[in-house]
Amino acid sequence: MLRTIFSLSALAAGLVSSGALAAPIADGAQKAVRPAQYGALVLAQDGNIDIYYDARGNRVLVDADTGKVIAIQPPQSRLDRRALRRQLRMQELGRAPVEDDDRYYLDNPDDMARFRRKQLEENGRVIPPPVDEYDDNSVDAYPPAPNNDEGYATTYPEAPESDTIKRQPLNEASIDPAQPGQGEVLQTNPETQAALPPDTDGKATVDPSLSLGVRQDVAELQVLLDRGGASPGVIDGRFGSNVDKALAAYNQITGSNLKSTDAVGIKAALAQSGGDAFASYTITPEDAAGPYVASIPEDYSQKAKLDRMGYTSVTEALAERFHMDENYLKSINKGLDFNRPGTIVKVANFGMLVSTPVARIVADKDKKEVFAYEAGGKLVAAYPATIGSADTPSPTGIHTVSRIALEPNYTYNPSINFKQGQNDKILTIPPGPNGPVGSVWIALDKPTYGIHGTPDPSKIGKTESHGCVRLTNWDARELAKLVSPGVTVEFVGGPSIADIGGTSTDDFTQQ
Repeated sequence: MLRTIFSLSALAAGLVSSGALAAPIADGAQKAVRPAQYGALVLAQDGNIDIYYDARGNRVLVDADTGKVIAIQPPQSRLDRRALRRQLRMQELGRAPVEDDDRYYLDNPDDMARFRRKQLEENGRVIPPPVDEYDDNSVDAYPPAPNNDEGYATTYPEAPESDTIKRQPLNEASIDPAQPGQGEVLQTNPETQAALPPDTDGKATVDPSLSLGVRQDVAELQVLLDRGGASPGVIDGRFGSNVDKALAAYNQITGSNLKSTDAVGIKAALAQSGGDAFASYTITPEDAAGPYVASIPEDYSQKAKLDRMGYTSVTEALAERFHMDENYLKSINKGLDFNRPGTIVKVANFGMLVSTPVARIVADKDKKEVFAYEAGGKLVAAYPATIGSADTPSPTGIHTVSRIALEPNYTYNPSINFKQGQNDKILTIPPGPNGPVGSVWIALDKPTYGIHGTPDPSKIGKTESHGCVRLTNWDARELAKLVSPGVTVEFVGGPSIADIGGTSTDDFTQQ
């Protein structure tokens, strides 16, 4: 009897308990939250739906009671930072289209100015683009520069004494083996070189800020690109737009797929193309003797009084000879006396110059690059370039090389060109690497236009010109040896003179 009563009591208690659990939840009562599974984070809750965000940024809706996924919503208007970074990286590597060319290189003043102009234009304001003060086309390539001093002042700079060793023009060639009496280049470890006495006169002193952002591996990549015929401009150990363009051209020339981050591949390519990226060079008496000018004046009338627009120092001359930025050359040779013969300095080992004859040239205004092709259509060389501007654009269409002049004069004519300072008369500026058109003039069949050098190699590809194509002096000299009259030069991209309904501001009349 007692057993029957106990069983009935237990059954009644179970039914009561079951009814309590089945009773509806009162209004306002807090519903228990199902803990997140698999490490997901609960960000919000709406009724019996849990909302999660997965590792890809998708919004996941989950039934809180059953745990089943109801829907997955893409990020949509949310900023997917990973996807954005991937897209930008693909665009930089040339694997994805660039929309509206909205890439801005911090090392490129032209890009920064373009970015600022875009911001101002969005606010209804416009500022003009920067333009160098050099007038590209006012060059009197022929007749050649006079060999005497007639018509030029001789008080500045002073002529060297008769017993001074006169320096011969620097050859644009690879680093040659040591020759008696000439600069010696050794593949040695710079740490084993003998240190100079602790003098201060004539030593290379560098502002510490010049080394910021400079990397040895980048400089090695620049040397490799230069060896392959894809000029990076100046070798300065800095990443930038010129390095990116040169790397793309290098891969096209060599048929490789080298990446700037492939340190092993870069080292292997250097070993196959000539060894270490840097070598040792012994300064000769001719290097130290010059002659050099004290400085290059800004005023054109003062320039015209010089005997020659020569180098101003040993460091400037060596930097141009070895395709380097002068400040970078100083920074990797701190404390060394460049003015003392016998000093061993570290220089870029850029290898042999391109020797394949060029049959066609393409000047790409948008890329700011010049491409040189052999007769079969293969790319053999590429150079960063400054090609015209929006206000004074370069020509358009196809033209031909008409003549080539090394060490050309520069004719300033204010009635045709811009007015520089207070100069209102025609001036003839003597030849030299620091002349307004550098040391090379490749004339085109379109009057007043050509391809030439520059006194400021570090600005190539980062400023604008008055219509011509400007290269570094060493690149212009290399190209001059590869072309001949009749070679075609095609201008592509960018605006033309016809687009703005005007003429070049660089027109002049040959004397």
